Amino acid sequence: MRSVSRVRRLLASLLAVVLVATGCGLNNGGSVPLPVGPGPQGVVPELEGVKVTVGGKDFTEGVIASYLVEFLLAAAGMEVSDMSSLAGSNSFRQALVTGQVDIGMEYTGTAWMSYLGNDEPVRDPQQQWEAVREADLAEHDIRWLPPTTVDNTYSFAMNRATAEATGVRTFSEYADLVRSDPQAAVSCMETEFSVRRDGWPGLAEVYGFDAATVPTPIMQPGIIYQATSVGRECAFGEVYTTDGRVKGLDLVVLEDDKRFFPVYNLATVVRGSFLDAHPQIEQVLAPLIDLLTNEVMVELNMRVDVDGEDPALVARDFLVAEGLVTAG
Repeated sequence: MRSVSRVRRLLASLLAVVLVATGCGLNNGGSVPLPVGPGPQGVVPELEGVKVTVGGKDFTEGVIASYLVEFLLAAAGMEVSDMSSLAGSNSFRQALVTGQVDIGMEYTGTAWMSYLGNDEPVRDPQQQWEAVREADLAEHDIRWLPPTTVDNTYSFAMNRATAEATGVRTFSEYADLVRSDPQAAVSCMETEFSVRRDGWPGLAEVYGFDAATVPTPIMQPGIIYQATSVGRECAFGEVYTTDGRVKGLDLVVLEDDKRFFPVYNLATVVRGSFLDAHPQIEQVLAPLIDLLTNEVMVELNMRVDVDGEDPALVARDFLVAEGLVTAG
């Protein structure tokens, strides 16, 4: 029965990847993927009929985040154009800076290091958001609304059997394992992570172990999760902390006890001129700040990546359940 269950989960994961990659059959610039009606707050008169283009990134969490914004704005009465599932972070960023997109959701660490060109992250989440907010406002007139506590950063994970056999729960304990038995610490990762300063080389430096002694098979992200759950090729695997497959595959995530990895808090970003013209948007999207946590996002991501649900349905169901929109 367990093998059948795994096959079903794998097939569901493959289906979800296809759904996200194709934008659920929608073309960028299309309408909102599902109908929604106002929640108890009703339509916002100042926003009714105002055109807005919402952008987003082409991975599960990015697509879900885009739809959450789209549905809330549509329920407030705005005429929403969908540009979710843009190919890669840089595509979304360029669309926002050039005005092709008015609004979307972005990660503080990504903006700070990838867009604004800083070499070192700010370790404190609030200070990182403040630094990004000030720099992006000054350089690009991009406004950062207050962040959620969603922190989609890097980590390593292992299956339950490895956790019990090694006793490893933190990266400091992982480093001890590397020093005592590097072959027991075989760690699978993406090519990019293996060379990034905020990836494998920096991790080894901060935690004080010799990276060269550890076997590090290079794999695609989706394969890493599955291989780590099995545990034969990967005792440990690089993961994103809010990925639904972490919970779906019952993986144990290591604690970054020295806070090495950058903070990647999810927040709404808006073109300054657009927010000045329509300041009511901030109040419409304010509920997301308190509602979106790592635990919530893992559940939403899992419904897509593990259970094979449509990300648009997942986003709308969540907002309906929270009483923020009606199903249209």
